[in-house]
Amino acid sequence: MVLPWNWKRLGSCTLFLALPGSLRTRMLRQVLHGGLRTSFSKLGHFVANHPVFFASAPVLISILLGASFSRYRIEENVEYLLAPKHSLAKIEGNLVDSLFPVNRSKHTLYSDLQTPGRYGRVIITSSGKGSMLDQQHIDLILKLHSSLTRIHVQMMGFNYTFAHLCILDNDKDCIVDDIILVLKELKAARSSNHTGPLIRYPITHLSDGREVYIGHQLGGVQTHSKDRVKSAASVQLTYYLQSINKLNDRVAAAWETKFCEAMELFQRGHGELRLYPFTSSSLQMDFQRTSKVAKRQLITSLALVGVLAVLLCSMRDCVRSKPWLGLLAMLTMSLATLTSAGIVNLMGGRYNSTFLGIPFIVLGHGLYGTFETLASWRKTREDQHVKERTAMVYADCMVPFTLTTAMYMVTFGIGASPFTNIEAVRLFCRNTCIAIFFNYLYTLAFYGSNLVFTGYLEKNYQHNVFCKKVPKPEVVQQKPAWYRFLMHTRYKDEAASSVEVNVYESHLLVCFMKRYYCDWITNTYVKPFVVLSYLVYISFALMGYLQVSEGADLSNIVATETSTIAYTTAQQKYFSNYSPVIGFYIYESIEYWNASVQEDVLEYTKGFVRISWFESYLIYLRKLNMTTGLPKRNFTDLLRNAFLRSPQFAHFSDDIIFAKKSNGEVEVVASRMFLVAKTTENKREEMYVLLDTLRKLSLTSKVKFIIFNPSFVYMDRYASSVGAPLQNSCISALFLLFFSAFLVAHSLINVWVTLTVVSVEFGVIGFMTLWKVELDCISVLCLIYGVNHTIDSCAPLISTFVLGKDYTRTKWVKNTMERHGVAVLQSYLCYTAGLIPLSAVPSNLTRTLFRCLFLIAFVTFFHCLAILPVMLTFLPPSKKKRKEKKGVENREEIECVEMVDSTRVVDQITSV
Repeated sequence: MVLPWNWKRLGSCTLFLALPGSLRTRMLRQVLHGGLRTSFSKLGHFVANHPVFFASAPVLISILLGASFSRYRIEENVEYLLAPKHSLAKIEGNLVDSLFPVNRSKHTLYSDLQTPGRYGRVIITSSGKGSMLDQQHIDLILKLHSSLTRIHVQMMGFNYTFAHLCILDNDKDCIVDDIILVLKELKAARSSNHTGPLIRYPITHLSDGREVYIGHQLGGVQTHSKDRVKSAASVQLTYYLQSINKLNDRVAAAWETKFCEAMELFQRGHGELRLYPFTSSSLQMDFQRTSKVAKRQLITSLALVGVLAVLLCSMRDCVRSKPWLGLLAMLTMSLATLTSAGIVNLMGGRYNSTFLGIPFIVLGHGLYGTFETLASWRKTREDQHVKERTAMVYADCMVPFTLTTAMYMVTFGIGASPFTNIEAVRLFCRNTCIAIFFNYLYTLAFYGSNLVFTGYLEKNYQHNVFCKKVPKPEVVQQKPAWYRFLMHTRYKDEAASSVEVNVYESHLLVCFMKRYYCDWITNTYVKPFVVLSYLVYISFALMGYLQVSEGADLSNIVATETSTIAYTTAQQKYFSNYSPVIGFYIYESIEYWNASVQEDVLEYTKGFVRISWFESYLIYLRKLNMTTGLPKRNFTDLLRNAFLRSPQFAHFSDDIIFAKKSNGEVEVVASRMFLVAKTTENKREEMYVLLDTLRKLSLTSKVKFIIFNPSFVYMDRYASSVGAPLQNSCISALFLLFFSAFLVAHSLINVWVTLTVVSVEFGVIGFMTLWKVELDCISVLCLIYGVNHTIDSCAPLISTFVLGKDYTRTKWVKNTMERHGVAVLQSYLCYTAGLIPLSAVPSNLTRTLFRCLFLIAFVTFFHCLAILPVMLTFLPPSKKKRKEKKGVENREEIECVEMVDSTRVVDQITSV
């Protein structure tokens, strides 16, 4: 570009504005990037000048803050953690509770694991092949029932039994399951040599004429003809308890403990039965049990990573080897995790088992940062002062490390915002942000100061482990073989400067990467196989991506060898034929006496198994040879004074709310019915569809109704609530990558990083599904981490390649792999070694955590060391080799190359 003749008279700003737009942007990027490098270089100088302070301060802070974690508190409310905070089901539940208190009617609103309040439940099966309706099994079941009702709890000088804690009916009797009454009738009939009562399924009649639903009390049923029960493989009993105040809740909790003890005692005494107990506190206890059973594996994981980090930082040269830095890297991340745990505890936070994933996220971020720092140290010149080498390392490594840390803070910060609808995800993201922030600070301070200490050991030729001065080679040669092995090193005067650059090639991984792998991966014959493997990868990932399913099953977050898993397995085996009982609530006054309204209500409930006062009342009127379309007054009077006073229909009085109007008339202002849907093995998916269908119907129907079951609180909006943090984090990451294009030296870096992140996340989701991992809160948190882990690993590779000049693509791919490939390989090996013990934890939560994190690490490793090196050799940016321009004087440049052979140093003069 030709500048105007009077360019000196123009101001610098005018001159800058006169430049082309692309050139101005490029200059701004270079100035900003250079400013960041200069700032971190000065920070490295400052740390090198005060290493003792920066080494001791993080340790003291961690001890002070971590000490508070010794008295941590546990979050016991599983619904608070895992149920969506803002959902229509909670609003509907509040409305239902105001009309028909759920605590009094929970025995009718049956749900598997989400029953509110206190209760004890047991599934009883036979260890042989007999039916549970045989006389022997009936006697044992009634014996178990009798022993459970006699359980007594001592509290404040009183003995509480089931009769003191149970929910009472209108006759002030304890409410027990209807199957107990059926079994008692069978026993009484057989003892008097009479034919037993006919049992139908799923709705049967008791001796007093009542119709009762026993679909969730009798399981594995085989029927004659239509609905007559032939045999049953299991019986389920539930004992509902009151918890109206704190004292009552404490007594009920103690009764549940006694209930489980009674189950174990009865099981030992009666081997012909198999008992699967479950209480309201079982889910919470088994959820937190993961932390207890994972302690040994976590310690093993920490030890494995520490040992492997020491080995990967070691080399044959006893002076230039850095084993202490491998161990101190682990200590850095441990101190950061301990500090964040102490801060969370001081802030009033409560611990839950999902926090087990936080150390592994810190580990993944910290390992690559520390290994990249060590790789940068190897590139510095040994003749420089330690402070200068430290400054160069900070300038080279801390800019990308800062940017990736900022990405962690943004993505997990979005997940920690109030927009996140699941509390467990929000708390996890919040605590992860704190841990990542302190890991960043401690890497700058603690790890950097220890890098200075090891640098002084290297400068003074002291042993990397024993810190002892290494003798000169002529002295070492006179020592025994073991001494020569331990004290092997290379002094400066042994080699000239041309060889001095390669002293670190004795490191096994550096040698492997430079001499073998770089040439192999860029080989023309290897590239087609890499591209083919990537196409196979995309194909399988797409196959899995199309099969993604939601994971609202609460058994996926508990330890495996627990009562919750045993109970849910038996529940799925014997009681999967019918859905939980759905409450159908008409919350406004309608014309029940109107024939068209009656048809509408019956049409809405058509296809369900119904426990309905309305349908029973219409049948009652028909049996009296009366029309169902009575006048309003007659319809209501017969309902109150005749129907509800009959013994077989008296229990329906709890399902109707009457109100007296100002003119003295009485009308039905609200009522409820109970519906049960026929289901198959895919019970959960069918419940999603059923809930969505009934919701849509309630919005368009003439009759205003709502539906409710306690399990809807977990199911409602679960997919959107779980996927929202991942979606928001990915969007924020893309925006950050877009706007940070002005911070990096070349905008094409962000394009390649974005494409790599999309490819990795797509593959992880697909293979995660093929590995039978569902999309739940744990897998979503891992996917958020996957975005950051990919950027952590691939950004330095892409940045080095894009900014490279004057060589071919293949040459710059080799240079990039030599500079950053070793750090990628070291971090992958350490991280995978840390994940392996996690697979041995007997917990579904850690199983999901292991599979997702392992896939993230492997897929990212596959992209960094295989896909990217091959793709970059034939995709943009191009690398045009610039021709050397001859000077005006056409001088010859003389290059002195020192060549070393076995005997002498020869100076060879080469003309270029």
